[in-house]
Amino acid sequence: MKRKILMITMSLGIGGAETHIVELSKELKRRGYDIIVASNGGIYVDEIKRCGIRHEEMPMNSRDTSSMLRSYRLLKKLILAEKPDLVHAHARIPAFIAGLVRKSVDFPFVTSAHGVFDTTGILKYVSNWGDRTIAVSEDIRTYLREKYHVPSQNIKVTINGIDTEKFSPDAAADKTAEEWKLDRTCPVICHVSRLDDETSRFAHQLIGSMPQICSAVPGTQLIITGGGTQEERLRKFASETNSALGRRAVIMTGPRTDVNEIVALCDVFVGVSRTALEAMACEKPVILAGEAGYMGIFSREKLDEARADNFCCRSRGHSDSDDLASDIVFCLQNCGSEQMKELCRFEREVIQREYSVGKMTDDCIEVYDKAVQKPYHIVMSGYYGFSNAGDEAILNAIHRNLMKLPENLQVKVLISNPEEAKKIYDFDMVDRFHIFRLLRAIHSCDLLISGGGSLLQDRTSTKSIMYYLTVMNLAKFMKKKVMLYANGIGPVIKPANRRRVCAAVSRADLITLRDENSVEELRNMGVNRDDMYVTADPVFTFDCLSGERAGNLLKKEGIPDDRPFVGVSLRSWYNLPGFADKIAVICDEIYRRYDRNIVFIVMQTPNDIKISRQVQERMESPSYILPNRYSTDEIMGMVGCADFVVCMRLHTLIFAAHMQVPTLGLVYDPKVKHHLKSLGMPSMGDVETLDTDEALQCVEDMVRNREHYARILSEKSEELRRLACRNEELLTELVDSELAARKE
Repeated sequence: MKRKILMITMSLGIGGAETHIVELSKELKRRGYDIIVASNGGIYVDEIKRCGIRHEEMPMNSRDTSSMLRSYRLLKKLILAEKPDLVHAHARIPAFIAGLVRKSVDFPFVTSAHGVFDTTGILKYVSNWGDRTIAVSEDIRTYLREKYHVPSQNIKVTINGIDTEKFSPDAAADKTAEEWKLDRTCPVICHVSRLDDETSRFAHQLIGSMPQICSAVPGTQLIITGGGTQEERLRKFASETNSALGRRAVIMTGPRTDVNEIVALCDVFVGVSRTALEAMACEKPVILAGEAGYMGIFSREKLDEARADNFCCRSRGHSDSDDLASDIVFCLQNCGSEQMKELCRFEREVIQREYSVGKMTDDCIEVYDKAVQKPYHIVMSGYYGFSNAGDEAILNAIHRNLMKLPENLQVKVLISNPEEAKKIYDFDMVDRFHIFRLLRAIHSCDLLISGGGSLLQDRTSTKSIMYYLTVMNLAKFMKKKVMLYANGIGPVIKPANRRRVCAAVSRADLITLRDENSVEELRNMGVNRDDMYVTADPVFTFDCLSGERAGNLLKKEGIPDDRPFVGVSLRSWYNLPGFADKIAVICDEIYRRYDRNIVFIVMQTPNDIKISRQVQERMESPSYILPNRYSTDEIMGMVGCADFVVCMRLHTLIFAAHMQVPTLGLVYDPKVKHHLKSLGMPSMGDVETLDTDEALQCVEDMVRNREHYARILSEKSEELRRLACRNEELLTELVDSELAARKE
């Protein structure tokens, strides 16, 4: 569906955000969208008009009260007349004005955050981030969450899209070179930026560095492109510098729209953000430097750091003039080397792969599609917030999968100690033990997801099963939809609890279960339904760290890489007599016989640390513990580095299966036994009757036949991933049927 989009921004002058808006508007127009841009005008107005995009002039570039009131009246009049499907604001003042208009005129509202702002005093309260927010880097996303408490699920991180045909190594430059009477036999430095109070300090430093640069590389020329409140002051400084050097070494072009031709002229580009990406697309050596910080000469090794803050250097401190001059001189003296040429080719490959205008536009359309929908509210209930890596993995996997769906889903998570959990998660969370907040969350939702793990069991306690059943029953009492999401059922021992489970599950609107045994258990309780779907644990849909990054994390934790390692994942279980001694013997033999290091994998802190240390203290051989609280992808990545895993914890087994790492199971619960069987992995025996000799025979088999077991998991894990995706497919069908019913 091609919609009418009203873009509002401060101006269309020179600047990264302005160019972003122009390129986005042009691409949306090309795809058939009806685009109107409202701003205070600027150099890019003619360009968008040539593409058939209307422009409406409004003084949204000023905090002056009279200008803001005039903009309010003009914007409200325009929205009432044009009835856009969506308003997209690209700066704080336009977003604030649109928020005021929205109090009397309803419209879907999206904002883009192109940078960070002063949040002191009243400025924090003159910001409006709309229904959905687009951030141009991960650090801006974090800033929006921390400073403005924008829900993470409403923020989409995109990129500055670059037109790689316009910005290319083949871009023409002769006309511009002739215009500015450049000496083509001498090197050229280029810097493009707004030259306002907040953005001109670095341009001043760059001009001040020219005597030092020209001393090392005679004849060097500097082109500074851009306009703003500080342009005249910089022109004066440039003139003084030129007089001191005895020639026109610094050229101030003012604001220009032919930035691609200017960049094509240069031998070295100095700048940040979008203009740096444009220079990279042209295969120019780039020095990342600007108002926010100084990273220096861009290289492969700096890509991840640069990517994180949109090539703005906000994570770095500022440079002094010597650093800047030294880096520029190095680039000028080496720009013809094969090493520099190879780096420049890499730069363009990065832009073509990750920073296309098409990708940026796709991201925005995804946000538009969600913003125009009425939100569908979901509450997630599970064993969340108890420092259990398995349940945290379930939470992360379900939440991540929900956010990928095209529907406008607003998700709240019932969690223990949400204030502490905020240090780890950026979800919208509610204290699961605060009765009034819990009731309010359920009352305002459309769907309750009772999600993942073995929630409905009473082997550990009746209190736990009663909590989850009560939450489900409250949702049904309030006439909400209820979904059991990839649940593992049982064991449920007490007859009264079995009757309660039967009653609650029978009323659920959608039931997905992670294994056949759970279906059988429910049927034995009296649940007579044919629509119980066997899927798989949602963790099978999770992506993990690359092997290289996981290996680096293991090194950081002090795990030696002189030999393969075996992961050991244990949990305390009713103080089994002699259990720690038996595991210590098994671990020692693995170390001695098979030359494998032993690494204890902690899935729940601090409980698993305690049992791991008990075993470690009884061992004669060296061993290592991963004692910290890691993210799901980090634990999964580290498990993926193991030769094989000895595990008692179910989700260590699931992690290993997902990573295609063979596993030896220690059975403390029927769910572990069932999963081992379904995966075709061997069991070392029941923890209560564990025999070390038999266990070591299993280890021998695993060492001899590891590749055989790995091939089994290769087939099984792909099948389980497909089944895990079925959870979202069935959920989408439920939500879509609900949304369709609302329209009838």
